[in-house]
Amino acid sequence: MDKPVLVIMAAGMGSRYGGLKQIDPVDKDGHIIMDFSMFDARRAGFEKVIFIIKRENEADFRETVGKRIEKYMEVSYAFQEAENLPEGYQVPEGRVKPWGTAHAVLSCIDQIHGPFAVINADDYYGREAFRLIFDYLSTHEDDEKYRYTMVGYELGKTVTDNGDVARGICDMDENGELIGIHERTRIEKRDGGIAYTEDAGKTWVPVEADATVSMNMWGFTRSILDEIRDGFPAFLDEGLKSNPMKCEYFLPTVVSNLLEKDRAAVAVLKSADKWYGVTYKEDKPVVVAALQRMKDEGLYPEHLWEEV
Repeated sequence: MDKPVLVIMAAGMGSRYGGLKQIDPVDKDGHIIMDFSMFDARRAGFEKVIFIIKRENEADFRETVGKRIEKYMEVSYAFQEAENLPEGYQVPEGRVKPWGTAHAVLSCIDQIHGPFAVINADDYYGREAFRLIFDYLSTHEDDEKYRYTMVGYELGKTVTDNGDVARGICDMDENGELIGIHERTRIEKRDGGIAYTEDAGKTWVPVEADATVSMNMWGFTRSILDEIRDGFPAFLDEGLKSNPMKCEYFLPTVVSNLLEKDRAAVAVLKSADKWYGVTYKEDKPVVVAALQRMKDEGLYPEHLWEEV
């Protein structure tokens, strides 16, 4: 069995931050959130990382991130390019938006031969999450079903005081396996609780703070890549008709389709850690303070990579 590798979706970093060199550090040494994820992943047992980036960001990314991480992990790169489409399809004129998270992961198809974990570049997942997912991927293989996994978080530990967020609320069976994910694109703290709206705020539906949500931390066997590739034409046939400028091929959609066909099982591994991210600029001081507090408590060394 191949050792699990880590895949980090970072193709959106340049556009969100106005260029890689302008990424805001979250500690005094200039580390970004992704450094903490890679540190936690290395500590959990991951030895290789594949960065999914835009080709035009390659030089900056290698200089800003890759060179530093090469000292501690094997580093590889994959490029998410809009033109990477099945034969017979082409990018609609005027479209600049990428094709989504499933398309991003598909760009790694020639580099992955065994189990792998997928995360967002700019989310803080916590030490426990990487340990849980590495241990699962190291001990499970496909049998009569694909054996996938995801790390779930308590909703209340993933919302911000500074605005609304999008979250995938998970339904699970009595065995802790995923039944489905309900994408809620506007969730926020309201009246001492948490609620979502689907009609631009006219009505609100309360959600329990301990509801399990997906933060896009997935664990897969190699089989998901073939499923993504094989399902891409059908997605394009529909999406290019209904929403050619903005349709996106999402990982949860691919997983949900496999669950509906009873071809996959997804074990939900629950992390008690608090998720952190910079959805709004007002979130950054909270993240900086939290990471410094974790250093003070000994969860991280004061100088991140000094113990590796």
